[in-house]
Amino acid sequence: MNKEMLLSLMDKVVKVDRGGPESRIGKLLAAGDDYFTVITEEDGVVYYKTQHIKSLTIDTKSGLKFNMEMPEKLEYLQDADFVSVIGNLYHHWIKVNRGGPEMIEGILDEITKDYVTIISNGEVIRLSMYHIRNISAGSKAKESNEEKGNSKQTKNSYRRK
Repeated sequence: MNKEMLLSLMDKVVKVDRGGPESRIGKLLAAGDDYFTVITEEDGVVYYKTQHIKSLTIDTKSGLKFNMEMPEKLEYLQDADFVSVIGNLYHHWIKVNRGGPEMIEGILDEITKDYVTIISNGEVIRLSMYHIRNISAGSKAKESNEEKGNSKQTKNSYRRK
């Protein structure tokens, strides 16, 4: 997936991959050199690395089912590349690899060009950057509270590489 092709799909509803635990339907928000950003009903804003994406689908006949009402002031991270986006999530609660056995949730503690360190349930997990398929910030419960106005998440612009 190259950036030019992704930019042609901006603001369209797409299906990422054909099936499986990583497949999602959402609206394409942004594209960088090696990633793109989608907002989904299930997970909110998700940042996908393009190297792991097998397909993007647009249903030109009947459209893909996407009933999410877009927030007026939707905030999401934009940067040149995937590592830079992750750098903005330093010390935030993140979810890596949406489905399947490789899903990890925890606090992002260290970021290098080769791996990230995540603290989760008393464990220190070092995850190869190559094996990160997608990432999002916050948990579903936290996002629900934010939508109701009960809590406020601040963006951390500190980057560590």
